Amino acid sequence: MTEPGPVVGALIRDPYDRIFVQRRSAGRRLFPGCWDVVGGAVEEGESLLDALRRETAEETGWRLRRVLARVAHQEWTAGGVRHIESDYVVEVDGDLSSPRLERDKHTEFAWIAAGETSLLDENAERGGSTFIKDIVTAAHAWLADASGRSGEAR
Repeated sequence: MTEPGPVVGALIRDPYDRIFVQRRSAGRRLFPGCWDVVGGAVEEGESLLDALRRETAEETGWRLRRVLARVAHQEWTAGGVRHIESDYVVEVDGDLSSPRLERDKHTEFAWIAAGETSLLDENAERGGSTFIKDIVTAAHAWLADASGRSGEAR
């Protein structure tokens, strides 16, 4: 097994505190047809923040505005490769109704509200896991907690 490589995930929130997800195409080697968040491997010499910026632009056409919080940090293995993933709740600039998906990699998108995470159960049913549902749920929990803090900027 290889040494773990860093991976970042952007849990993009909209003004209604919904989280952006996109479906991986059926031809993808890892997790075909599963829902995913924006993100990917951190390239050599790249910081986590730089990787978040790059992945957000590549996968959606949006520009990273700010990072609100890291809500997950865990190790996982797929295809014999170990990864250490850090997932962040972020805000972006751009037309949120019209992401520029990488059509060869992602076929559709959805905005998931806190009460709508059951859509992500499809991942486990397709042989995947609850990982994406878990991090989207963590993002919603953080957002709910943050909105309950009086006087603090969001």
